[in-house]
Amino acid sequence: MTVMNSKKTSWIRTLIGILILLIFLFPVYWMINISLQSAGSAVVSPIYPKSPTFSGYLAAIRAQSGPLLTSLIVAIGATLVSLIIATPAAYALARYRIKGSSTILLVILLSQMIPTIVVANALYSAYSDLGLLNTVIGLILADASLGIPFSILILQTFMKNIPQAIIEASWIDGAGAFRTFVSIALPMSRNAIVTAGLFSFLFAWGDFLFALTLTTSEEVRPITLSLYTYVGAYVQDWGMVMATAVLASLPAIVLLVVAQRFVSAGVAAGSVK
Repeated sequence: MTVMNSKKTSWIRTLIGILILLIFLFPVYWMINISLQSAGSAVVSPIYPKSPTFSGYLAAIRAQSGPLLTSLIVAIGATLVSLIIATPAAYALARYRIKGSSTILLVILLSQMIPTIVVANALYSAYSDLGLLNTVIGLILADASLGIPFSILILQTFMKNIPQAIIEASWIDGAGAFRTFVSIALPMSRNAIVTAGLFSFLFAWGDFLFALTLTTSEEVRPITLSLYTYVGAYVQDWGMVMATAVLASLPAIVLLVVAQRFVSAGVAAGSVK
């Protein structure tokens, strides 16, 4: 009787889980559904594309290829800047006795709580004086300001758990501080680095406030802002809008699928018996 109740409960939980999953995935399905239909209203469209067409994707590529490329360059650049700065900073905070390191980590944590719009408004004035408005470099640096603190917090936690015996063994073999960092800490922190890089990329790829505040022309316009301005106008071609949304979602989906095994893996599992 107990076994039957347990199986029944398991089936109920499975069905509830599937129902919740379908609810969350329905907007994604509707986006793909509309993208495969001809121009028209997204409200009165059929539940599935009766005559699928890729005209929306062709139109999206023609109209939004520039913003998509800009977003890709900005996201990759912001990710590289974040990792180049955050990785050695996290290693220093994790492995060396730095006076006030706890205060530094607290300040980094508090910086994550500052609303992005506040930072964007402050950067606008500075960028105006430095001539960085409407530039890819400006967007990269702005988006990196989101990725660097988050990356430091993740990497510092992982690097702090690297066994001291491995570090000392490298010192005995004659490796200096830099060689230990490059040859020991970086390979062992691969999973953490991939995780930090993934989130830094997603922060930059999905950024809207920095793009809205720090760009005023169409020459440098990420896909998030380009899609917003297009939808804000009088829209009749919802197929193109949804096709653009699908294309904008692909990089994030691909990265999440590729990097998922690194995100959950341990940093030093099995290194020391």
